[in-house]
Amino acid sequence: MPFERVTPEKLSTAVTRQIEKLILRGILRPGERLPSERELADRLGVSRPSLREAVAELQDKGLLSTRAGAGIFVADVLGSSFSPALIRLFADHDEAVFDYIAFRRDLEGLAAERAARLASDTDLKVIQAVFDKMETAHNKPNPNDEARLDAEFHMGIIEASHNVVMLHMMRSMFELLQQGVFYNRQVMFKQRTTRGALLDQHRAINTALQARDAKGARAAVIAHLDYVEKSLADQQKAERNESIARQRFDHEKSR
Repeated sequence: MPFERVTPEKLSTAVTRQIEKLILRGILRPGERLPSERELADRLGVSRPSLREAVAELQDKGLLSTRAGAGIFVADVLGSSFSPALIRLFADHDEAVFDYIAFRRDLEGLAAERAARLASDTDLKVIQAVFDKMETAHNKPNPNDEARLDAEFHMGIIEASHNVVMLHMMRSMFELLQQGVFYNRQVMFKQRTTRGALLDQHRAINTALQARDAKGARAAVIAHLDYVEKSLADQQKAERNESIARQRFDHEKSR
């Protein structure tokens, strides 16, 4: 008969499973510091030896890391998504920029559609809260906060889609974007007209999500990333034109 004796689960195994799920679901994020050993053991209701056993197992799996005198941290699991050689290749070739935008357009459009259907009310409240912060940041002369919140807004949509593979893939992609591998996001927020258009686009995405309009949310994301693509193409063209104009100017001065 295909039956096996049921054995009680070790406490350390239960702790391991709980922390694994928090990392898998994106609740615990790469680089995030866990509470102290004493506090974490109290929260989980286990002994410190059981917690240490779980932490050791998660370290062996590459999910947690310890830093002397600093504590326990979620490992930087995003770093394994792309090799350093591939990251350098992305950074050195412009075509990667537009392939990246096309990839985001497809994936985020799907994520927005899923979020409109599957997000909990709390998920939508988080997205609304981030958008409210974007509106406040829009009135500041320095665009840095608004650019940072832009990334948070898009990640909020990915999280609300409740697909853990998509979540970790897109987190990895956004990490490269924040490092400036694909393009400098700050540049897009420097012009007031561009900032205004971007805010309107995010408002349209948010409005569709809050109304649970799946098709509308997907269409709004696609329209937004179409705009980003055109803006970057225009920026690259302007930079090329300026370079040519400077060559002409330098040549004219030397005559």
